Amino acid sequence: MSSLLSPLRFRSGQSIPNRVALAPLTNKQSNPDGTLHDDELRWLVRRGRSFGLVSTCAAFVSEEGHAWDGQLGVADDVHLPGLTRLATALQETGCTPIVQLFHGGMRASLAPEKKLSTVDDEDNNVRGATAEDLVRVKDDFVAAALRCQQAGFAGVEVHGANGYLFTQFLAPLDNPRDDAYGGDLVGRARLLREVVQAVRAAVTPDFLVGVRLSPVDVWNQRGLRIADSVQVAAWMADDGVDFVHLSMTDAAGTPPHEDSDVPVARAIRDALPDDVPVLAAGGIWTREDAQRAVDAGVDVIVLGRSGIAHPDWPDTAFEDGFEPKRAPWTPEHLKSVDVGDDLLNYLRRFPGHVTDGRSVRG
Repeated sequence: MSSLLSPLRFRSGQSIPNRVALAPLTNKQSNPDGTLHDDELRWLVRRGRSFGLVSTCAAFVSEEGHAWDGQLGVADDVHLPGLTRLATALQETGCTPIVQLFHGGMRASLAPEKKLSTVDDEDNNVRGATAEDLVRVKDDFVAAALRCQQAGFAGVEVHGANGYLFTQFLAPLDNPRDDAYGGDLVGRARLLREVVQAVRAAVTPDFLVGVRLSPVDVWNQRGLRIADSVQVAAWMADDGVDFVHLSMTDAAGTPPHEDSDVPVARAIRDALPDDVPVLAAGGIWTREDAQRAVDAGVDVIVLGRSGIAHPDWPDTAFEDGFEPKRAPWTPEHLKSVDVGDDLLNYLRRFPGHVTDGRSVRG
């Protein structure tokens, strides 16, 4: 049996029944106000029956951080009944359910006023965060984490990756501030550290707190370097996280644009205490892909597209003869694995994902 099918216990005391996690996939299936929709419930519960760790999509902690239509909300008590229903249903499957806490920063396209980021950018309707703004951001994350705990989730993951608010502070090219939240890496990492510390202090000791990081530049070259990310990951462990989740295109890969042949996950793994596992997403379809990730330093593999196509991946992928259903997928197959209409239309935006050839914008 693969080691990935064995349980894992986090430093907080929470455990997962296997070491295969569902990625916090954007699925566009929430109601317009961020409350839970039945399609989102079915989508996650179907995967909770097999995956050890199941995360919601990126869930906005405030309307100021709201980034897209159909995004789950954890910003107000109006979201609490749906969150409770979702947490209860996921707990009943046997998985360990968490919520990914999110603020879009300058990518929060549904923010009611100017978007918030590191510095003013009038051309893009962005304003630089004041000291008062940053206090409010921290308070919003803490309130959201407590709301998730009240709902019955096992933990939260602070989304510090993929170009959203915390990445904007971490990335040198996006953060020219000259105050305590800019300058060197200590300053650029300060907001993320303060939020993680505040969340960890507010919730109970047995509540999971993780963080997702973009350890290297992949899509947009904003100056993220593996050496800096190794240090940020080590700080996250010092600040009390239970895990560090790496957002990459190849979970077993080596850093681009830097003189190193050490896999990204290995560099991070070697910087962390033994009781803080590395989670990593990117390009895992088969058990061979999973093994390459493990060999590269990954403790828990995270599935995105393969988790869309195979809600039972942890139960079937290690069987002889398993062949993954790669995109493009038929609408019929996607509906058979509890992909709702909104997620189906979202997948149609990406060429080569759905066989009917329809293109949906927006």
